[in-house]
Amino acid sequence: MQEPSTKKRHDWVRRAELIDGVEGIEAWFHGNAYSVHRHDTYAIGRTLAGVQRFNYRRSQQNSLPGNTIVLHPDEAHDGQAGGDGGFQYRMIYVQPSLIQDVLGGQALPFLEGGVTTDRRLAAATASLLQPVSDALDSLEQSEALSELAHVLAAAAGLPARRPKGDFVAARRAREYMHADFERAITLEQLETATGRDRWSLSHDERSVENDQWI
Repeated sequence: MQEPSTKKRHDWVRRAELIDGVEGIEAWFHGNAYSVHRHDTYAIGRTLAGVQRFNYRRSQQNSLPGNTIVLHPDEAHDGQAGGDGGFQYRMIYVQPSLIQDVLGGQALPFLEGGVTTDRRLAAATASLLQPVSDALDSLEQSEALSELAHVLAAAAGLPARRPKGDFVAARRAREYMHADFERAITLEQLETATGRDRWSLSHDERSVENDQWI
């Protein structure tokens, strides 16, 4: 990830711990923050304060507090404050292969413009865009990324391909965790115990989480 072009007084960047290929930051900038650059990841974020201005796909965009930003991999963009007061934002960087794995090989979702007020995306990114000090664990992050991928696909107008939840696999995963609740359980262990990949497990859990056995 490219570093800020010029650090000015009171500018700051905080970074979240890298988990399973997802990086997160929270930052405050005045004036010019970033020169033109690209990411090989999705850059998905939320403006928290001020006006976050950037040039993206031949047009200037202004993200206001509460807006969700979705920048497609390998799309050039810059970043600067849209006013004298500076701007604050949080951003996560997600490998496109993770999104494609969740979607079963579908084309990568693309949102024109890079800024959206879509409530579905605001909800799907809420847990992923918490303060960097409140990082999710691997299981929580996997579930949140699975939901985000499907919401991105829906917002981009891609055909819905959510698989049907597997009640038996979800119950097996829950029982496995309950049987050894004092030990940290990894996604790899759950995959082995249930015979399901992490993305299918995340969907299983959401599909049956309100059933009586929980």
